Amino acid sequence: MSVLKVTTVTDLAGLGGFTLSSGSIVANGTLKVNNININGSITGNSSYNIPSFSGQSGNFLSTDGENLVWSSEISSGGGGGAGFRSMQVFTSNGTWNKPSGCGSIKVHVVGAGGGGSGKCESGGAGGFSERVLDATNISSVSVTIGNPGGGTNYSGCGGNGNTSSFGSYCSGSGGTGANCRSQHCGGVGGNGSGGTHNAYGGGGCGYGDWSNYGSHTAGVSYMGGSQPSSHQQDNYAHRHQSHCAWGAGGNGSQFSNRGARGREGVVVVYEYYG
Repeated sequence: MSVLKVTTVTDLAGLGGFTLSSGSIVANGTLKVNNININGSITGNSSYNIPSFSGQSGNFLSTDGENLVWSSEISSGGGGGAGFRSMQVFTSNGTWNKPSGCGSIKVHVVGAGGGGSGKCESGGAGGFSERVLDATNISSVSVTIGNPGGGTNYSGCGGNGNTSSFGSYCSGSGGTGANCRSQHCGGVGGNGSGGTHNAYGGGGCGYGDWSNYGSHTAGVSYMGGSQPSSHQQDNYAHRHQSHCAWGAGGNGSQFSNRGARGREGVVVVYEYYG
């Protein structure tokens, strides 16, 4: 049997082909194949090489900006925001501690609601603030939750709600109580500050007589509405004052009965990875 020994194989145009040297074959130009069946390993300096699969069960490929690498969890890069995986809800004072791998956060802050009074007069809702933060250089943030204003009997002034805040980044002030700004008037909603999106809470209802009993409500917060009202049952909103959304104003009562307190504020931190 004869052996053909060559160092170069080219096409008819002399532009492409193969160079054979020391047991290796180098393609000169673009090598196009329909199927590749590899019995060994792929090596070299190309950035497209996939690292070895050995010992990488359950991991996934990611990039460090230059090379493909195997990873066991999503890395804590900058504030790109992709990959919502967890959240923390604060209904009392506390501290937000950044979870491992968290790269950015979205924060919602709602102030506390003002208290209601009699004759349908109701409190304003807490203000709202929303902000997105790059958490790369943040490890923890102090969280303050505003206490609500208490309810009162007609024609008293309902208590004012207090401010909720996420450190110095953003805050929502509390709604005012019924009858506080002016007699027979509903409470004014609080406002947000420091966020990219800041908004007032809803205002409360003013004075009403027997024809309004059962149809009045208090200031609505970003989280939702206030306590139920009643046409005939005394102190109905007051007896159900926890049945309302965070930051809502306290509903008024019929006649001269006691209005409901507002609802506590809240801070919600949405955590993003990657």
